[in-house]
Amino acid sequence: MTPNIGITASQLQKSNDALALVLANEMTLYVKTRKFHWNVSGESFMELHKLFESQYTALEAVIDEVAERIGKLGGKTIGTMSEYIALTQLKETPNRYPTQKEMLTELLADHEIIIVQIRKDVELLSKESNDIGTADFLTGVLETHETQSWILRRYLN
Repeated sequence: MTPNIGITASQLQKSNDALALVLANEMTLYVKTRKFHWNVSGESFMELHKLFESQYTALEAVIDEVAERIGKLGGKTIGTMSEYIALTQLKETPNRYPTQKEMLTELLADHEIIIVQIRKDVELLSKESNDIGTADFLTGVLETHETQSWILRRYLN
């Protein structure tokens, strides 16, 4: 049943499409952050191991909230790796095990890609789709990525 919440079916579809892209990006970043957590080594091993764990734990919470937001808007949530890979804007690096600095740089770049996309989504959803609820929700997700980016950036300065 389509929700009767003052947003047309086509506007709801735009919101759910935007959220599916966010979900695909979040899942890709989650998997990448987990990989780095498992494979980090060197002098700052424990510090980065714990940092990556805290970041993927935060991403896991965001992933669940995004998926539930899609359901609240009457959509179906994607949930397979092939669906995520087909939508994500992030690049995977199979069979590559970067240095600590490369890990930090790659994760920072991915967070920044997500931030830029979410800014576009917030603008679109608040102005063209009348979906201020999802725009507000995504603003919170954006702030999470800004915080995680700031932390990663501090390691690289």
